[in-house]
Amino acid sequence: MLRTVAVAAVSVLATLTLTGVASADAPPPKVTKGPCQYTETPDEPASRPVPLPPDPRHTPSWGTVEVKLKGNQGDIGLKLNRKQAPCTVQSFLHLTKHRFYDMTSCHRLTAYPTLKVLQCGDPSGTGEGGPGYKYKDELPTDLPPAPTDPTGARRVYARGVLAMANAGPATNGSQFFVVYGDSALRPNYTIFGTVDTEGLQTLDKIAAGGIQPDPSSPGTPPVDGAPVLPAKIIKARVWC
Repeated sequence: MLRTVAVAAVSVLATLTLTGVASADAPPPKVTKGPCQYTETPDEPASRPVPLPPDPRHTPSWGTVEVKLKGNQGDIGLKLNRKQAPCTVQSFLHLTKHRFYDMTSCHRLTAYPTLKVLQCGDPSGTGEGGPGYKYKDELPTDLPPAPTDPTGARRVYARGVLAMANAGPATNGSQFFVVYGDSALRPNYTIFGTVDTEGLQTLDKIAAGGIQPDPSSPGTPPVDGAPVLPAKIIKARVWC
C-alpha cells in the first residue's frame, strides 16, 4: 500500500497498490462494532502483527495525550488531540502500546515549495506497509486557505502539524506525517495533534540533511525521497 501526500505544484497523488487478491469465497473482513469501525484489510496484511484497536461505544473525545518518539536523530514529542480526531488518536495509541512503531524508519522526506513533511509509520520502510486495518477520516474543517493556491482548494497544514497519510478516502492505517514547514494541501488528511519544540528541532535537523538523490535523475536536486540522515524511531511511548 503506497500512501503519499498530494502536493499542489507536482502530481504526487495518493495511489493504492494491492499486495494480494482475496479469493471469492474468503470470509468478509472483520469490522469492530463501535463508532470507529476499524476494518480488517486482508488484501493488505499488516507489516507487523497487531490486533484491531478497541472500539468502545463511547470513543474518548476530550483531552490530550502525549507520545514521545525516541529517535536516532533526536526525540519528537507529540501531543494528540482526542477532540480533534478521536478514532485516529485511539488507533495511534493502540499501535504505540503494541510497539508497532518501535525500530521503524521515517521513509519519506519532501522539500517541495508547497510540501515540507517527514513521513513515518511503516515498519517495512517502503511506504507500502500498514497495520492490516483501515478506518474513517476525521478531516479538518477550519484550516486557512493556502495563499499559494488561487483556486482556494488547498489549505495550510502549518509547521508543527501531525496528520495521517492515506491512499484515498477512509484508508487511514499507521502511516503519518509531521510538517516542518507550512504546506499547501487539500484538506484530505486527518490532523490529530502537534509536534513539540524539541521535535521541531529534530525535524529541522533531518530536513537540513537533505534528501537522497534519485539515480534516474542525476544532477537534479531531489525534493522527495528518503532523508540523507537516516531517521529512525527507536521506540514510541505514551508519555502521559
